Amino acid sequence: MTTGQHRSAGPELGPEDDERLPSLAEQMADQLGGWRGLVESSIPVVVFVIANVLGELRPAVIASVAVALLIAGLRLAQRRPIRHAVNGLVGIAIGAAIAWRTGDERDFYLPGILYGIGYGLALLLSAAIKQPLVGWIWSVLVARGRSEWRDDPRLVRTFTQLTVLWGVVWLAKVGVQAGLYLAHQDTLLGVARLALGYPPYALLLLITVWVVRRVTRETTATPLPGA
Repeated sequence: MTTGQHRSAGPELGPEDDERLPSLAEQMADQLGGWRGLVESSIPVVVFVIANVLGELRPAVIASVAVALLIAGLRLAQRRPIRHAVNGLVGIAIGAAIAWRTGDERDFYLPGILYGIGYGLALLLSAAIKQPLVGWIWSVLVARGRSEWRDDPRLVRTFTQLTVLWGVVWLAKVGVQAGLYLAHQDTLLGVARLALGYPPYALLLLITVWVVRRVTRETTATPLPGA
């Protein structure tokens, strides 16, 4: 994966390592939690939107939190991974607490908007200082903690471009939600939260996995100078 003198400095990601990596589909399923994870993470928001349209804010908050707790408890009882359920529960609980306190249903979505702004800016900043966040996340989640990509200019450039793509898309989708929040479009905000949640994330993840695996194969297939 690296070139020159760096090739002997540590383990490199060769073709045999690439084969041991999870497949593209497996990596996608793990990060998204599979179809079940996608559905379960969306249910509490759907419950809140519907309950809030049909009734009042506080019953909607109670219903969404109860459903999130039920999903997490069910996964725990079935001894299934609860990482995605817990992440969703935390986000729902924070938004519900703020909305309960302020009495404004749009505040249910405020933590997600603020998180999205922070995440988007962090992505762009990491690219600007040549420490692309997508590259480091790849090291942790896919490359078993290895970071040899830092020694390969082509992979550094690839991860930097992907990080900028993630940051721009993240800020764009959160910008739509922020606009609806400021316009007091509560129901549309709920719809946007669902529509701009997993679909863009899944697409970005697919692009990232495909591009990095392709560049990695091309890099390992390139012979050393003078070899």
